[in-house]
Amino acid sequence: MIKSYKFRRHLANGFIYLFLIVMGIIWISPFVYLVMHSFRGEGMITVPYLVPHEWTLQNYIDLFTGAGGNAQLNFPRWFLNTFVVACFSCVISTVSVLMVSYAFSRLRFKARKKFMNVGMILGMFPGFMTMIAIYYLLKAMGLTQNLVALVICYSCGAGLGFQISKGFFDTIPRALDEAATIDGATKNQIFWRIILPMSKPIVVYTVLTSFIGPWTDFILAKIIMGDKRENYTVAIGLQLMQQLEFKNTYYKQFLAGSVVVAVPITLLFLKMQKYYVEGVTAGGVKG
Repeated sequence: MIKSYKFRRHLANGFIYLFLIVMGIIWISPFVYLVMHSFRGEGMITVPYLVPHEWTLQNYIDLFTGAGGNAQLNFPRWFLNTFVVACFSCVISTVSVLMVSYAFSRLRFKARKKFMNVGMILGMFPGFMTMIAIYYLLKAMGLTQNLVALVICYSCGAGLGFQISKGFFDTIPRALDEAATIDGATKNQIFWRIILPMSKPIVVYTVLTSFIGPWTDFILAKIIMGDKRENYTVAIGLQLMQQLEFKNTYYKQFLAGSVVVAVPITLLFLKMQKYYVEGVTAGGVKG
C-alpha cells in the first residue's frame, strides 16, 4: 500500500515536472531566439532556420554608431532619454511612495481612512483612461513633446501605490518611534534616520518598480511625444524600427536594440532580487 502510494506520488510529480519543463521551454524560447538573431549576419528579415549561420557584432555596432543606414534613427539618443526619464522618475516616485506610506502607517489624522480608500479606488482604474485628459493638460501648459512631461506623469501619481510599502512599515515595531520621540526626535527625523535605514527591502522594491515603469512604457510616451523623434524613448524607437518604411533596413538593429533594452532591467533585478522578494512578502503582512 505504501509502495503504491509512493509510486503514484512520484508519477504525479513526474508529470508536473514534465509540464513545467515544457512550459519553461515555451516561455524562454522567444528570448533565446531574440538574443541569437541579434547576432545574426544574414540580411533577410526571416530565415528558414532557428540558429543563425553567420554570427556578427555588427548589428550592435550599427545600432550605436548610426552605421548600416541607422543614421535616421538615433538609438543612443533614445536610450539616453529613457535612462534620464527613468532615473528622475524613480527618485521622485520612490521618495513620494515611501513618505506617503509612512504617513498612513504611523500618523493618525481625521481623514486618514478616507484618503486611503480614495487612493485604493483610484488605483483600480487603468491608467490609459486618463491619458487623453493628461495630454490636453500638458498641451495647455506647453509641455507636450518634452521629457519633463514624462517625468511629471510618471511621478505625480506614484504616491497612490502606497499599499505594499505601508504594509511593510506596519511590521516595524512602534516602540522604536516611541523611544525616538522620548529622546526628542521629530517625525521627520524618525523617518529618515531610523525607519528608512531599517527598510532596505521595501526601498529596493519601490526603486525597481519605479524604474521599470518608465523604462518600458510605450503608450503614454507615444501620446506625449507625437512625432518629435529626438525625444523618443526606446520603446517608441523600437516600434518605429518595425514600420514598413524602416523594417527591411533596421530589423536586425531592432533585435539588437531589444536585447540592449532588456539588459539594465535584468541586471538590476538579478542584483536586487533578494531584497525585492523580501519587500513584497513583508509588505503583504498587513494592509
